[in-house]
This record gives sequence, C-alpha cells and structure tokens, in this order.
Amino acid sequence: MSQDSDSRLNAAIEVLDRLIAFDTESSKSNLELVAFVEGLLQAHDVPFVVVPNATGDKAAIFVTIGPMIDGGVVLSGHTDVVPVTGQSWTGDPFKLRREGSRLYGRGTTDMKGFDAVCLAMIDEFKRAPLKKPIHILLSYDEETTCAGPLDTIARFGLDLPRPASVIVGEPTLMEVADAHKSIATFYTTVRGLEAHSSKPNLGANAIEGAAALVADLYRFADEMAAGEGDDRFDPPTSTLSVGTINGGTARNILAKECSFHWEFRGLPGLPQDVALRRLEQHAREIVLPRLRRFAPDASVETIVEVEVPGLCAQNGSAAETLALKLTRSNRTIAVPYATEAGRFQSAGVPTIVCGPGSINQAHQPDEFIESAELSRCISFMRALAADLS
Repeated sequence: MSQDSDSRLNAAIEVLDRLIAFDTESSKSNLELVAFVEGLLQAHDVPFVVVPNATGDKAAIFVTIGPMIDGGVVLSGHTDVVPVTGQSWTGDPFKLRREGSRLYGRGTTDMKGFDAVCLAMIDEFKRAPLKKPIHILLSYDEETTCAGPLDTIARFGLDLPRPASVIVGEPTLMEVADAHKSIATFYTTVRGLEAHSSKPNLGANAIEGAAALVADLYRFADEMAAGEGDDRFDPPTSTLSVGTINGGTARNILAKECSFHWEFRGLPGLPQDVALRRLEQHAREIVLPRLRRFAPDASVETIVEVEVPGLCAQNGSAAETLALKLTRSNRTIAVPYATEAGRFQSAGVPTIVCGPGSINQAHQPDEFIESAELSRCISFMRALAADLS
C-alpha cells in the first residue's frame, strides 16, 4: 500500500470513528450526524443541500463535487442503523474498536463504512478535473422503509442535477449487484365475536380465522418455492414469512381479535401485492363466510406498512457498465436483501449496488468491516474520479 493510500485509509477510519459515535438507530433522529457532516462539508467548501423529512427530526444530505450539471454519478449511502438491544456485544457498539484488520461498531458494514470513504475522498474529488459531477447522498430510514431518499430524488432535474447513474454502497464485498428482491410488509387483523368456548355457535373465533389465513399464506409460499425461480438468488424464489401473531384473552373464550405481522420478498418485476391478493381471496372465499355464520360483522383488514421495490437487472445500463469498468470485473451478482436502489431505478435512473464489507456481518452483534474492504472502496472511488475527468 502506498503512503498516499495509507493516509486516505486513515482518513476514512477517522471519519468512520465519528460516524459510529452517533446512535442513529432508525427510531431516533440523525440530525446530530447530519450536523457533523455539514461541518465537514463546509470545511471542504463544497455545496450541499439538506433535505429534512416531514416532521423535521431527520434529514438527508445531498453533496455535489464538480460542475453543477446533469449526467453525474450519485454515491448513495444511508445513515441509520439497526438496533443493538438484546444483542451480546463485547464492546460499546457506538465506539469504533480496532482489532487487527477488523473495525468493530454498529454500522461499520451497514453502511457507515461506505459513507466514511465517500466523505474522506472529497478533497481528492475536488482536486480531480471532473467533467461530470460526483454527488454524495446520505439518507435515513433505509432499515425501515427505504423512503429516506425519495424527497431528494423528486428534485432531480428540477433544482438538483439529474444523475446519469447511481451507485448504492450497501455491502457486496465490492462486487457489482444489478438485481435484488423487493420487500412488502403487512399487518393483518381478524375480528370475530367473543363467546364461551363451549358454545362456538354463539361467536366467531378470530384466532381460527387468522390461523386459516396464515396456513394458506404458507401454502402459497410452498407453491412459489416449487415454481420457476431465478438461480442468481439464494433462495431462487420469492419468499413469505409471518413474524408475529397475537390474539385472544383466555383459553375458554373465543377470540374477538387476532393480528399477525408478515412480509413478502419478491423476485424483481413481480407485483408486490401478489401475496396480499392471495390473502384477500382466501379471506373472501373461505375465512369470512365461516366467521360470519354466527358473527355477521366479522372482518379481515390488512394494512400495507412498507413497499420497497426490487432492483431489476438492466444489462448494459450506464450504471452497470461504469461499475464493472471501475471494479475491473465482467460479472454481476444478485443479492436477496432490499436496498434503496429500487427507489432510484423506479425514478428512471440506472442503478447498481456495490459497496465494501459483507452482508454476513450486517445487523450482527460485534458487527465489523475489514480495513482491506475500505481500501478497495477507496481504489474504486479513485477510479471513478479518473473516469469522470
């Protein structure tokens, strides 16, 4: 490693140390982190725009290095992290800890490591004779809704330059991912009628209805698993899971209400409501007629919580071509987890996922990233600056 590369890595680790110190779990504000980034940007004298959410307790920040014109590249990262509650950490999750080649802390891999590299590269980006701009977009709420960049995306081509490509820096071990699954989450509530359990003909057991719906959802999951898939994914088919179920008041009372929380992860291009439509059909044709024999007001209601679009492979897109060139690779991969990439692609901007670290370390206690991964990301950024100059 050259002395310059070593100093750039040290700079990235210094920024990462500061970013990790901010507890930006998705349920909390990220404004202190944003204020730190603002100070760093002001010190570098680069233009930026802060884009707050509707309630003002969180914000995205959009940075431009180079000419303020369309056709540049967005480096997209998120600032929120998943909770540490209930996890067994061997050190403070919000204090960067270095052991050998590993850097430990919540968010080191997912994905403050990428954010830190982007910020540490700003002075090199500034010195490059860029013909097209490099943008850095740091968002919020990726771990819950992936909605953090939407207000910024809506301004592309209006008061913000419209990029030609987006690189989302989620952990891929610096491989180029051109596809990922979608995710949709739902909360279904079945309402019946309470009655003594010895007289089931006087009521309607909401748990019975919910159990029937859950059983049919898993039949649907089996049907998907047995159908056509995409071997680029592991598993190769769309998946479905019920995470929680809650209902009833006592063993000898027919449950008045029962709710369950569930998700659907679909292959790219598959409608995100396909599992919901299956549930609604089974409720309409089987579950509700049975519940309403003795409880005419029985109901099934589903709230759509989150819908995050998948990333569809676009062979030869500007983003894919650029990323393969920068990584000196001739192959792409697909990843099973959802990211913000589908948000950008849905807005018509070619997008890929490529970032340092392994997803196997994300969300884990003692989350870590190898320093070599940050070095690889730095090399990627240098190649990007050279390509746009």
